[in-house]
Amino acid sequence: MVCRLPYVAPTRYADNSLQERPGSSRATPFQVPTPPPSESGSPVCPWDDTPDPAGDIPANIVISISATFHPTSDILPTRPDTMLLSSDDVFFYTHRATMLAKSTNHWTGLMPSLSTLRSSDTSMVVPCPEPAPVLNVVLHVVYELSCAFYKPSLDVISAAIDAMAAYGIPPKDHIAPSTPLYALILAQAPTNPIAAYVLAASHDLYSLAVPVSSHLLSFPLRSLTDELTEKIGPAYLKRLFFLHYGRLEALRRLLRAPPHPHTPTDRCDFADQQGMTRAWALSSAYLAWDARPDLPASAIAAAFLPLADRLTCCLCKQNLVERTNQVIVQWSMVKRSI
Repeated sequence: MVCRLPYVAPTRYADNSLQERPGSSRATPFQVPTPPPSESGSPVCPWDDTPDPAGDIPANIVISISATFHPTSDILPTRPDTMLLSSDDVFFYTHRATMLAKSTNHWTGLMPSLSTLRSSDTSMVVPCPEPAPVLNVVLHVVYELSCAFYKPSLDVISAAIDAMAAYGIPPKDHIAPSTPLYALILAQAPTNPIAAYVLAASHDLYSLAVPVSSHLLSFPLRSLTDELTEKIGPAYLKRLFFLHYGRLEALRRLLRAPPHPHTPTDRCDFADQQGMTRAWALSSAYLAWDARPDLPASAIAAAFLPLADRLTCCLCKQNLVERTNQVIVQWSMVKRSI
């Protein structure tokens, strides 16, 4: 994600600014460091062992620059005019107008508005408290780019969304079904559904929480910690509990109805059909006792279809199979998300 460049000469970088970052939260005018020229889309990283001619700055200083947001990137037609410096000392070259247009609080006050900038403030560096992986995700959202190439974890994405909220970039406006970050979070939901649901719930991203919740049918609600429940919040916690209990109640209703009796025959009258009804009730009770919201259709079939082997009436067997298939189909139609 970053390209590491050697320090070439003191005239090309502001003195000692990389070692001593500004203590103030307000952005400070800064001369944009220019890496060695490159003809490719990303910066080239040659090592230059030539000692500093001034002799007062070590020649082995390394500057880390984002591989996406670098000085020669073609993200926008105009050249970058503002650098963000992550907490782990990685530079991100950005466009001030784009950054301010996406933020409602001037990046929590780190960036002055365009109207208040002095003519001498042609470039500036903005120190940010986030590490490079988190800041990288935030900037990809600002520029409406996909960061899937970097494969950020859900923890990194969650930290990036928290940073977006702090910087005045409303997550609800930038995480919608048509956005790259929405697709990236949803792709990771099957492997870590509770983390994805916490992320969506904590920022009231309902359009994301709905599909994510379908992966939580096997999640044991009793394992929720106080920390998780606090992050999820009462509204989304209630929706998750209602999803689980609603599916279990729907399953019990489906299992209560036994197969329809057929017209009495010489070999199988109503009294004979009561045996099938009792067997269905016993199997239903057994299935409902250990039922789960994610109960597979195969478990329903395994509970009822073997009963047909004990029946001598062909009509009873047919009704049993038909009722079992009806339960399976109706169970598959029960709502699977909040």
